[in-house]
Parts: sequence; C-alpha cells; structure tokens
Amino acid sequence: MTEALRLLPIDASSYVCHPLHAPERDWPETNCYVDLWIEVLHALGHDPVAGLAFTLGVGFDGDQWEFFKYPAEDLLALYGIQVREINVWRSLEDHIATHLALGHLLTVEADSWYLPDTAGVAYRLTHQKTTIVPQHLDPANRRIGYFHNAGYFELEGEDYDGVLRLGDPDGLVPYVELVAMERQVHRETDALRAQVDGLVRAYVARRPTENPVAQLAARITADLPWLREHPDLFHAYAFGSLRQCGAWASVAATFVRWLGNPATDAAAEHLDGISGLAKTAQFKLARVLAGRTVDLDEQLSTMASHWQHAMATIAAAYGG
Repeated sequence: MTEALRLLPIDASSYVCHPLHAPERDWPETNCYVDLWIEVLHALGHDPVAGLAFTLGVGFDGDQWEFFKYPAEDLLALYGIQVREINVWRSLEDHIATHLALGHLLTVEADSWYLPDTAGVAYRLTHQKTTIVPQHLDPANRRIGYFHNAGYFELEGEDYDGVLRLGDPDGLVPYVELVAMERQVHRETDALRAQVDGLVRAYVARRPTENPVAQLAARITADLPWLREHPDLFHAYAFGSLRQCGAWASVAATFVRWLGNPATDAAAEHLDGISGLAKTAQFKLARVLAGRTVDLDEQLSTMASHWQHAMATIAAAYGG
C-alpha cells in the first residue's frame, strides 16, 4: 500500500481553526473530543456551535466535572453524520486507508507521545491517551495529516510508525470510530435553529436536578488537603475540575447566544461569569503547589449562583 489518500483539500501550514478556538477566549481548548469535533465539523463546512445543545445537560460526576462530548445522535440529527465504533482487526494504517478511499473518516485513539502538536506538554515527554482524526495518509512517505485538539497538523517518520502502532502490532487495540458521511446534509442557520429547538428542550428537561457547580465547589473544598499532599497531580486535578467546568460554560454561552433568543441573553452572561471565575479560581488553586493557603469560597459560590440563574432563565424560555 503506497497510494497517498486525502479527503479534504486542506494543509496544516494554512489551516485556520474555528473561532471557538480563538486564543482570546477564556478557554481556547475544551477537551480532546469536543475540540476535535469542532474542527472536523468546521472543515466539513458545518457550524459546530449549532451542535452544542448537549451542553445544557452537563453536570458533575461526583469526583470531576463531566467530560462532555458531542452525542452521536446529535451529529446524525443535525449534520447527517453517522458515528459508530468499528472492529479493529487489521492494522490502523490499513483501516484508515480503506475508509479514506470510501470517503469516510475515523476517530482514532492515539498516544500524545507521538503527536508533535503537543510539543512541550506531552510529545516525547509522557504517554497520554487522546483522539485524532487522520484525513491525509501517505504510506510511502510515512506522513499523516490529522485533526487534533484545536487544529489540523501533520506528522511523519517515527511518529507515523508510533501513532499507527506499526512497531507494536500485538499491543492493546485502540478504540476507533467510523465517521460516515453518505447522508451528510448542510443546513442554513434558520433551518438549524428550528432543528435545534427540540434538542434544547430535551436537554433542558434532563438538566441536573441539583446545582452541579455547587457540587463541584464542595468537592474542591474537601479535596484541598489531599491536593496539598499530591502536588504532582495538580494539573490533572485542575483539568478535571475547574478547567472542564470553565470550558463547558464558555462554549455553552456561545451556544445560547447562537440561539438568537432575547429571552436567554441573560443566561449567556451568567455562563460567561462561570467561565471567567473558573479561570481565576484555577490560578488561585495553583497556590497549593507553593504550600500556600487557598480560599476559593467566594469564586465558587458566585459560580454556583451563576449556574442557578442561567438554568432558570433557559428553562423558563424552553419549557423546562
């Protein structure tokens, strides 16, 4: 297999990411899966903001903020894109080549150790699970063009071998999803809003029954003594708590504004409030690394109040 395959006419050197990943935002990145889909949808000519109705049902999972993701059923309903797991029985290289030739994409579980876009964070430093979507495969030159996090990148050589596990054929089989686009549909904004209305009502109806930001606040307060004893876990802890909460609030605010409903304008402001305060709280939480006392009560309490007001406003507008 030597033929180079490319699904989209894009190049890493000139690729422009979606505005949701603009550097001036409170949280230019959310999590690997949502960020990935934002850019894939953007590159396919869709508006990824329209698919964020699910953010209205996000909550707290007991020891961390929910790792929120675009639901497969929403991608199908809004964009006509089908996402489902595939059985990995050949090499990743073979599967990717086969599906690119068929006009499909694959989401592929990968090790950040081999992803040069993570330089300074994980690349050749640590093994971290993440997800990529290859859309250009050049086996002869051992080169891949792939979506990851907030952009589109390229890798080659040893990284090609590593990310495709060519040197470890007997290792643990990665999780891979098929992204089938035979029924893909591009809708105008008004048509999308009409379609999204039902999703908003459904997610509002199953929003958390208790204030998840208040639950997060209680957990962070309880965890402070533990965090002082485990400073090596600070970044992982901050990601799963304040960063995910803040990033969620930021994209949820963008979605609420996209709805174009004056009745929910105030809700977007409250969500922005959570986003900004979460960022401030994360900086304060870092003082734990220096052994300093940390008091986040004011920020966390205000964040919880913002959630209560935001959801009450949205529920009043969408029958919750």
